[in-house]
Amino acid sequence: MGAVEDPLAAKTIPRLLDAAAVRYAGRSAVEEGEVRLDFATLRARAHEAARAFVAQGIAGGDRVAIWAPNGWEWIVAALGLQCAGAVLVPLNTRLKGGEAGAILRKSRARLCCTVTGFLGTDYVGALASESLPDLERVMTLRGDAPGALSFAEFLARGRSVSEASVRARAEAVGPDDLSDMLFTSGTTGRPKGVMTAHGQNLRVFATWSECVGLREGDRYLIVNPFFHSFGYKAGWLSCLMRGATALPHAVFDVPAVLSRIERERVSVMPGAPTIYQSILAHPERGRFDLSSLRLAVTGAASIPVELIRRMRGELGIASVITGYGLTETCGTVTMCDERDDAETVATTSGRAIPGIEVRSVGKDGREVARGEPGEVVVRGYNVMRGYFEDEAETRAAIDAEGWLHTGDVGVMDTSGYLRITDRLKDMFIVGGFNCYPAEIENLLYAHPDVAQVAVIGIPDERMGEVGMAFVVPVPGRAPRPDAIIAWCREHMANYKVPRRVEVVEALPQNASGKVTKFVLREQAGCA
Repeated sequence: MGAVEDPLAAKTIPRLLDAAAVRYAGRSAVEEGEVRLDFATLRARAHEAARAFVAQGIAGGDRVAIWAPNGWEWIVAALGLQCAGAVLVPLNTRLKGGEAGAILRKSRARLCCTVTGFLGTDYVGALASESLPDLERVMTLRGDAPGALSFAEFLARGRSVSEASVRARAEAVGPDDLSDMLFTSGTTGRPKGVMTAHGQNLRVFATWSECVGLREGDRYLIVNPFFHSFGYKAGWLSCLMRGATALPHAVFDVPAVLSRIERERVSVMPGAPTIYQSILAHPERGRFDLSSLRLAVTGAASIPVELIRRMRGELGIASVITGYGLTETCGTVTMCDERDDAETVATTSGRAIPGIEVRSVGKDGREVARGEPGEVVVRGYNVMRGYFEDEAETRAAIDAEGWLHTGDVGVMDTSGYLRITDRLKDMFIVGGFNCYPAEIENLLYAHPDVAQVAVIGIPDERMGEVGMAFVVPVPGRAPRPDAIIAWCREHMANYKVPRRVEVVEALPQNASGKVTKFVLREQAGCA
């Protein structure tokens, strides 16, 4: 297979891997513990895995699942199956057996790559009672389990397949072929398989990595899970495009992360806002040398202005970038870039990436006036090919004119900068006034005792709905709910003031770091 000179010009992930092996020869591609893979070695290991997938009977377009935490084997397996022409189906490591089984059945995955003993979970055993008619084999990337093929045994079987046949298989992969099928989180309903292709993903993340300023030689600590587009596409795939070193990190633990930043001179560490909030709140962070950090990328419906300021001022991160995206858009819609001023980065999610159209529309589907809230809709090369074998849901999400309806509420200014205010489903109405939890949360972050907060709407006999806030206090502080409510009355309009406040030790989150508000609704007795 002929090498592409510029990795950023590659149209498929196999070609990108070839190009990176040539352009970044000798540079470190992946480091984890004692494992060190340069870009040429990573390509060799991925082709070794591809031979094993072919030996296992995996054909172009077949789905292969990976149910495992961040690790170098995850990257090798993913690249290997994609070089074999297969479609990657990442599974959330927090799923239970029944939830994972549902996705394996829905995707009709023929092989599942997993691990044994991660955080005490028996992943192989969790599938034992599941009816999985299409699943032919379970393979363990780490550890051994009865009935499963070990990674070493799996690779050994690939020796019967020639390198030439794998090169031919990789050469046959086209830009419009599916590269992956990520399933929606399922926090609000039935998970759906989002289909995206090689070419669109590479185009999106060539732009993303340029906007954030990812550089050759950067050392990128990937705490975002690989099963999510943030850890996979904005993570190790972007490292492959730019010649940065991927440093997989399996479990987010503040002291361990701080220690690794210091020890391994980490320069790049994207993550959800909760990651930085946890670091800033840790009482011992001052003991660690974090001076190597230069770039952070974050994004969510709510990013407190104060958090951005503290990341710059207290953590010393010179470049803090925000953006907005969703699984159905290959993970990216809008981006700030390193040239934007601090206020823009703190208060917006940037502008549409080149070649993408973004609007805020009303219930009639027409664009609302700039400065007015509306549902965010997106059209362009980043929009998914559809939900796997679900035409009805695809038609519901993408209209006849090609606009993807995101379900997010956003305000666009006259310069095209987008501010995400909330999810349509999270908005609640207090006495006729629309309340967006993200706005109330942002105001509450100014309270000196509040480290983290989440707001939901709960039923109220008189007002219809009112706000309820779940507050995680700053370490060493013990705020009283009534005092927080009193503070709110001084700092926000009356209809926005939460009528109930509950102080909690932590907020429930999914593995991507997003607060699972449906869990909070259940706790409040209004699910």
